[in-house]
Amino acid sequence: MSRVLALDVGTVRIGAAVSDPSRIIAQGLGVWKAGNDEWLKDFDECLKTYDPAVIVVGLPVRTDGRKSDAAERILALIEDLKGRYPEREFTAWDERFTTTIAQQTLIQADVSRRNRRKTVDKIAAVLILEGWLEYSRN
Repeated sequence: MSRVLALDVGTVRIGAAVSDPSRIIAQGLGVWKAGNDEWLKDFDECLKTYDPAVIVVGLPVRTDGRKSDAAERILALIEDLKGRYPEREFTAWDERFTTTIAQQTLIQADVSRRNRRKTVDKIAAVLILEGWLEYSRN
C-alpha cells in the first residue's frame, strides 16, 4: 500500500497529517501558513518525502449537511490542486467537528491557548485522516 496525506485547510493555517504505508497510523506533520501559495512549497516537500497515493482534504460541511461558502472554497482548491498535480488522487472528506474535537483534546491535555493555536490544525488533520482511513478499511 501507500501513504495518505490529509489537509485541514483554513483561511489562516493549514494542518497536515500523513499515514504510515500500511494506512493504520495517522501522524501529524505540521501547520503551514495559509492565505497565499507559499504553503505549496511545504506541500510539494510532503509529496516528495511521503509520496502519498491519496490526498484527503477536509470539507467544512454544515451540521445540517449543506455545503458552506468555505466548502465551496475547498472544492475549488481541490480542483486547482488536481490541475497542478494530475498524477495524484484528491478527495474531500467531511470534517465536521474535527477542529472542536482537536480543541477539546488540547484543553484536556492542559495545553496553553497560545500552543493550542499552533497545533490545533495539525490535530484536526490527524482526525480527518483517521476518519478517512477507518472508512476506507470498511
